[in-house]
Amino acid sequence: MNEADSPSIEDKAVSPQIDAEGPGAPPRRNGELVFQAPWEGRAFGLAVALGDAEHFLWEAFRTRLIAAIAASDRRPQGERRAYYESWLGALQKCLVERGILTAAEIEDRMRQFATGQRDIVRPGAP
Repeated sequence: MNEADSPSIEDKAVSPQIDAEGPGAPPRRNGELVFQAPWEGRAFGLAVALGDAEHFLWEAFRTRLIAAIAASDRRPQGERRAYYESWLGALQKCLVERGILTAAEIEDRMRQFATGQRDIVRPGAP
């Protein structure tokens, strides 16, 4: 823990415990996770896998997610982020803080996916 008693990204990792309720809980329908687009499920799976592999402390990710959701909720109604946009922002912050990727590398990969230079379904495809 750091001075503010919030989890540090450097603390020992704990296997992810996904919130079922509360501010960090993912959207559910009939108890099942709900993803509006394929990228949301991929972002979810990536964060869980990286947390499970102890690349970061899950509680540190969760704290960043809750903060991102709270920041979004303070925005005017039409400018609020969807849940998985906040999830992705928290994941990106953890990746940068741990030195796994730089912010520039994340931006570059996002651009590559957006322009079709990178394809998650067919890696290496033009």
